[in-house]
Amino acid sequence: MSTTSRLALLASIVVSFLASSSAPTPIYAIYAGEMHFSPITTTIIFGTYAITVLVTLLVLGRLSDHLGRKPVLLAALALQIVAMAVFVAADGVGLLLLGRVLQGIATGGALGALGAAMLDIDRDRGTSANAVGTPLGTGAGSLLSGLIVQYLPAPTQLVYLVLILVFAAQAVGVARLPETGERKPGVRAALVPQLAVPRHLRRSMLAVAPVLFATWSLGGFYGALAPSLARQLSGSDSLVIGGLGLFVLAVVAAGTTVALSRRPPRTVMFLGITMLVVSSLGTLAVVELSSVVGFFVFTFLAGIGFGAGFQGGMRTVVPQAREHERAGVLSTVYVICYLGMGLPAVVAGILVVHGGGLIAATVDYSLFVAVFAVVTLVALIRVRPSAPSRLALVESAAASQGSCCTGS
Repeated sequence: MSTTSRLALLASIVVSFLASSSAPTPIYAIYAGEMHFSPITTTIIFGTYAITVLVTLLVLGRLSDHLGRKPVLLAALALQIVAMAVFVAADGVGLLLLGRVLQGIATGGALGALGAAMLDIDRDRGTSANAVGTPLGTGAGSLLSGLIVQYLPAPTQLVYLVLILVFAAQAVGVARLPETGERKPGVRAALVPQLAVPRHLRRSMLAVAPVLFATWSLGGFYGALAPSLARQLSGSDSLVIGGLGLFVLAVVAAGTTVALSRRPPRTVMFLGITMLVVSSLGTLAVVELSSVVGFFVFTFLAGIGFGAGFQGGMRTVVPQAREHERAGVLSTVYVICYLGMGLPAVVAGILVVHGGGLIAATVDYSLFVAVFAVVTLVALIRVRPSAPSRLALVESAAASQGSCCTGS
């Protein structure tokens, strides 16, 4: 299997895992109607996934550095299939929560291994694939789910059956991949929860952590509240409209990642934070004017902010990680991201019920993102990431040379 084919397979797993995470988003309205639960329950279900991913990243994030990439990925794909089966059978909140927990364990266990495997194959293209695949998968899952729910039978089951087939096909592909990691002793020690940030990367991680948190807080808004907001602003009950906001955000973010891939990471992060401020303040105006067109215009700008902020942060830290540090460093990055996505979204759900409704919660959330982004911008100016170590530069040059000679 060629280098490009291996990268494509691994990137497709990132896309499908994140697509499955956002697939329930357009269906929450149906679940709420059938199971009679409030917006708080919706955001708790949403937040349960994020928190489970967080915990799993802390516990299993470094596992592939010791067991190898393939065993971890195959186990994660198998668990995703089980999670999808639980969603198919879900007839109450309990099974929805169970499905989200299983899904979170599978995703948290796989993200570090996937990212590390792509970096093992090609450092530069692997970093870009990580940054592109995440938002692309999130958006694709939301739109695909919305279309299936709106226009095809079995609205609460069919999308999960499709994903089961996708995961099964990907498992066959992973089984054929050559192992890129080495088995090393220390599995038990690797299961002790910790944020694996090597000393030479701590200053860089400190610089990018607020950027990652801020961008994914915006992602949490579009996953938890934006579907209901889009339907309310448009006056439509269409589930496609509900999922379209997250899709636009994610596709623009992916396009931004590609367009800015050769720009300096620090410059890209500055652009990302600036656009977060602009889009958040714009959302306040959109809510005041009740403009669905304005909502999608500022969603487009938010997508630029998300894509620039996320990939700038990734490119500042990840390429500096040595081979045996990759899975742990990537897991730490995703811990920060999912913390940013989960906590504000759960608080927003509480505000919808107890703080004045959807519009008031949207205003509060937008103000939070805008203020946090400004604080992040100040911190980014004051804290400069550390320069890559000599060893990291040598490894990066070797990886680039190897990718030029390997071909695809």
